[in-house]
Parts: sequence; structure tokens; C-alpha cells
Amino acid sequence: MSQRMKIIIGIIMFVAIIAGASIAYNALSKRVENENGAGLEVGKLEEDAEIASAEASSAEAGDIGLAEEEAAVEEEQDQLQKAPDFSLQDKDGNPIKLSEIIAEGKPIVLNFWASWCPPCKEEMPDFDAVYKELGEDVRFMMVNMTDGQRETVELGTKYIEEQGFSFPVFFDVNQEGAINYQIYSIPTTVFINAEGYMVTGAQGMIDEAMLRKGIGVIR
Repeated sequence: MSQRMKIIIGIIMFVAIIAGASIAYNALSKRVENENGAGLEVGKLEEDAEIASAEASSAEAGDIGLAEEEAAVEEEQDQLQKAPDFSLQDKDGNPIKLSEIIAEGKPIVLNFWASWCPPCKEEMPDFDAVYKELGEDVRFMMVNMTDGQRETVELGTKYIEEQGFSFPVFFDVNQEGAINYQIYSIPTTVFINAEGYMVTGAQGMIDEAMLRKGIGVIR
């Protein structure tokens, strides 16, 4: 074989080797590319699954928390005493029951007082001021202890008018409130929630801060 022919054959083999290497490289590149793409996709799916799981766990925890809170409220409600009902009359002499006012679905501040009682009179301006502010959302019931002797409807009405108080006044003319709530001293204030349960109360005079604190418990 001539020297020239050997050179031509060598060039052809070299070109073939280069071409094969190029094809192999391209194939390998595509494989790596595909594998990396699949890996990224799987990674994203795993990430999405983790996020979904976390969200589901969070939602479940939220549901559990809400259920526990509702159960706690129900348990607390079970421990409260229903406010005893009683009959009384308004300033115009119309009969009314506490249960009728409870049916309105608002928290109630129930206060027992008399015009001859100095502590009662001392706290009344605070009651009137808070009533003017919150009277749309909270029912105030200022119940006069009307025994017909030491305290009468006329005496109670006169005192309220003289002082210019605007809160609603009721009269316990049959002493039902005094008996049902075992009122032995006045003033006495009972805080009733919107469901009609007695939540807290105070025997003796309270100031505006204490009144607002009691209302905060039942709102």
C-alpha cells in the first residue's frame, strides 16, 4: 500500500472516531438533561406534598383548637347558674319579667338599689355614664327595692328624676327579685350574659372601673 493511501485511510478513521464521540456525547447530554429534569419535577412534587401536608396539619390543628375552645365554653357554661326569673314593673307601671329581657339576647347589668341607700346613690352616676355609652349593646336594669314602706315607687321615681338619670328603672314591688336573688344588702350588682347565665356579681358599691370590668366579662 502506498504511503498516500495510508494517509487517506488514517484521515477517514480519525473522522469516524470524532463523529462517534460527538454522537455519544450528545446522547449522554440528553440523558443527563432528562434525568435532571425528572429529578427537579419529583423534587417539586415532594415540596408541594410537604406544603399540602403542612397546610392540612395546620387546618386540622385549627379545627382541633376551635373544638377545644367551644368545649371549654360549653363546660364553663355548664358550671354557671341560670339567672332566676322574676316579675317587676317598669316606671310606667307595666308588668315585665326578667326572662322577657333576657330573650332580647343582650348582656344584662342587674342592679338592686334604694333611694335611702347612700352607697347605692354614690355609685349611680357611674352606672348612668356607662349606660349612656354602652346602653345600645348592654341592657341595664336598675331594680328598686320597693317594700312599700321604707321605699315606695314614688320615692324611687322622685330620686331618679331629681338626679336626671337616664338608665331604665324597674320596681320590685312584690319582692320577687329580693327573694330569688337572696338580696340581704344593697347595692348588689349581678352580671348576666346574653344566654341568661349569671357570670359574676358584686355586693356593695362598685366604681366605674369595676362596672366596666364586669361588663367586659359578659360581652
